[in-house]
Amino acid sequence: MPIPTYDKLFNPVLEALHSLGGSGAISEIDDKVAEILKLTEEEINEIHVGNRTKLTYRLAWARNYLKRYGLLENSMRGIWSLTPDGNKTRSVDISDVKRKVKGSDKKKETIEEKLDEGEEPVDSVISWQDDLIEELLKIDPSSFERLCQRVLRESGFVQVEVTGKTGDGGIDGRGIAKVNGLLSFYVTFQCKRYKGSVSSNEIRDFRGGMIGRSEKGLFITTGTFTRDAKKEAIRDGAPTIDLIDGQELAERLKDLRLGIEVKTEEVIKINKEWFKEF
Repeated sequence: MPIPTYDKLFNPVLEALHSLGGSGAISEIDDKVAEILKLTEEEINEIHVGNRTKLTYRLAWARNYLKRYGLLENSMRGIWSLTPDGNKTRSVDISDVKRKVKGSDKKKETIEEKLDEGEEPVDSVISWQDDLIEELLKIDPSSFERLCQRVLRESGFVQVEVTGKTGDGGIDGRGIAKVNGLLSFYVTFQCKRYKGSVSSNEIRDFRGGMIGRSEKGLFITTGTFTRDAKKEAIRDGAPTIDLIDGQELAERLKDLRLGIEVKTEEVIKINKEWFKEF
């Protein structure tokens, strides 16, 4: 089946969050919606804008609308959850959501009209990640490996080194992850500057290269991971491989302020009662 338009995803998103217990990471919600809609691997991985798939792009719009409608909220850590009203709502009238959201923000009127025509412009709330990924795709592979090395160091890893060699089983580097300053374990990582989806075969190849070298594996890409790749990464009886896709890498770079400036507006409020005490 073709990927539904953003508005036709309102109810699948609600259903997904209810089935996840009321909250979930973006990847969890996206996977659950794909399961609900019984989408094929090809449909899930269809690229739409930049390096974002058509499904994730339209789901981002759906979450945005449901949030402005009062049924969803999201935390600074990227977790989306049902509001009290959302917990009581299993489905919505699509037309009502669009009408009320459009009416609450006149600036969105032009965007809404374009969405109805299927032109789906990128909203500034959800597009900076795509802009960043485009910049990452411009740098050469060795520079991307060094960037990933920096990200790991800034994230608390020690003794991080890039060791990528041809025929090395996809191993680009290794380091030691520290847990609460007490425990540590070796991690091997692969960095794939890639526009597209990483397959399960690539995850298996990487695991083959890491076995005997480390307790954990980390696969970082500017692209996405297929559903089968995600399943392969956590397959029972095999060493677990943690996955970081382009969207998550972008968020990590923002959190670490690596190549990204986040400007906040200063709000000044005068406490008039305080002055009355003098």
